[in-house]
Amino acid sequence: MEKKCRVAIVVLGDIGRSPRMQYHALSLATQAQFEVDIVSNGGSEPHMAVTKNSSIHIHEMASVRLQGLSKISRVFALLIKSAIQFVILVWFLCFKIPRPDIFLVQNPPSVPTLAAVKLSSLLGRCGFLIDWHNFGYTILGMSHGRRHIIVKLYRWFEKYFAKTSDGSLCVTKAMQHELAQNWGVKASVLYDQPPEFFHPATLKESHELFCRLDKSICYPVGLHDYVNRENYGLNDASRDPSHTCFSSQNGDNISLKASRPALVVSSTSWTSDEDFSLLLEAAIMYDRRVSAALNEDDSIDEEKLWIDIKDGKQYLYPRILFIITGKGPERKKYEEQIKKLKLRRVAFRTMWLPAEDYPLLLGSADLGVSLHTSSSGLDLPMKVVDMFGCGLPVCAVSFSCIEELVKVGKNGLLFCSSSELADQLMMLFKGFPDKSDALKALQHGAFATGSSSRWSTEWETHAFPLIQEIISRKQGMRRHLLR
Repeated sequence: MEKKCRVAIVVLGDIGRSPRMQYHALSLATQAQFEVDIVSNGGSEPHMAVTKNSSIHIHEMASVRLQGLSKISRVFALLIKSAIQFVILVWFLCFKIPRPDIFLVQNPPSVPTLAAVKLSSLLGRCGFLIDWHNFGYTILGMSHGRRHIIVKLYRWFEKYFAKTSDGSLCVTKAMQHELAQNWGVKASVLYDQPPEFFHPATLKESHELFCRLDKSICYPVGLHDYVNRENYGLNDASRDPSHTCFSSQNGDNISLKASRPALVVSSTSWTSDEDFSLLLEAAIMYDRRVSAALNEDDSIDEEKLWIDIKDGKQYLYPRILFIITGKGPERKKYEEQIKKLKLRRVAFRTMWLPAEDYPLLLGSADLGVSLHTSSSGLDLPMKVVDMFGCGLPVCAVSFSCIEELVKVGKNGLLFCSSSELADQLMMLFKGFPDKSDALKALQHGAFATGSSSRWSTEWETHAFPLIQEIISRKQGMRRHLLR
């Protein structure tokens, strides 16, 4: 029997937070029938489809943390950390896993990943393929400044090893052009596309998800807003488990509540390249503008307002529940700001969902928001691709190449300020849920975008031929050396 080809996917980071590399692994295992080794750091649990596939083997490296050294010298700490990571990577790639036919490495991070993979590919006489998600030096430049000597050295390192690879994939045409013109690197564009498990949720799937999330939504610690005020005094024994904020079930009949809040989802890494304050300010503006549009003053009885809405009274503009998913360094800071808000029609919930529930949340939501701006201006937010796969339209921060993905007025809208986003929320949710025609038009457009192409098709057209070509070339070279 002919030996199966083997691919090693290298991610110097949390594979659970790198969906594109997980999709590569699934395609290699199911479409190409290859054996796949994933070498990465631990952290979040990958999607169940990855962990349960018998052809995919995950090898977890220890994370390197030098917090003490960073107080003495950030530069020295970076060098020491990189050296340790280099040794660990080479050890895993050359000795801990079976020799692959090709390495597929995520970039960034570039240091020391590209050097370690290049050395390992030379020692093992196997292919070296880079999947460009962004430029590492631009991310480093956000904290140090583009003119810092470390950033300049990082860029040189990244460019040097990029030229030594056997091939490259990238996420946009703008990045392809940059690599060709200024780096001398030929790359094939592999657009992010949603895999099959991103799809609009059925009413049953949505209701079951809302039931699972009910406690997190209705009883958050330290928050006081319309959601938990509606459920004030109710405990687990007195609450009807078949009713949620959004839906209810009577026997086998499941229905969405006419007075339900609009569900808006945003996924964020809680870092400086995603300014969450834009969404926070827009939500405050929406709350105030709705009150002004309905001629409400500060003396209104908010308790009575919430009870009336709960009892079925509908207004021209709905309440909004923002569910923010993700992990990151600035999450706690913004959670403290959220706790201080006093809004009538807006509530926030932050949470981290299992990989299997995240597509269901997108498929159950009414609108998505993307705050991604890109350190290089050349990559696209994969979260928007996932939203389109679930038929979810998006309001996204505008930047240089976002229009490769978001088509204004067809599958989403672009904004540059919190005020502009607030205007879009007012326009889209007017008449919600039955008479919000602008929102429904975008939902149809998002569904059409998500249905037009899937990851498996895009991967088989643009990635698989390149991988096959590199493997074939390397196998031919090895046969030649053995003669």
